Amino acid sequence: MAVAIAGLAAVVLATGLAALAQDQRAAAAKDVIVARKTLMNSISDNMDLILEMISQRKFDLDVAHKSADNISVMLMAFPHMFPPSSNQWRENADRYPATDTIASPDVWTDFADFYRRATAAAKTAYEMSRAPDEEEVKRLHRALGIACDTCHSQYLKE
Repeated sequence: MAVAIAGLAAVVLATGLAALAQDQRAAAAKDVIVARKTLMNSISDNMDLILEMISQRKFDLDVAHKSADNISVMLMAFPHMFPPSSNQWRENADRYPATDTIASPDVWTDFADFYRRATAAAKTAYEMSRAPDEEEVKRLHRALGIACDTCHSQYLKE
């Protein structure tokens, strides 16, 4: 029994060491691309929830505040999900939409502007999370939508 346990431990250790020895940069870049796509989808879901409450005239200020706070936090993290290794856009390349990037290389050539835009959008979302009433949420929701559309037009390739 002790020999079997020692053999199993040796196999597990060898497998772990082999995994550590592999070049993980490609996997890490794909993983961060999927993570930022997931984060952006969550931001969009929260924006849609607020829009739905507004358009259906079933407004709940507490839900709007929570959604806006979620958006703010995610937008603060978002620009940090663009390490240089994830700059993988190639014109006319076959891309799998779920895992391949649609971020323009301009993100990395003008990262200061990209970062500034994300930070400003996060601030708008934060202000929306503290808005005193539905009218102010509507105004800030429109402003955030414009900020998102403007950033997408600059830094998104489709």
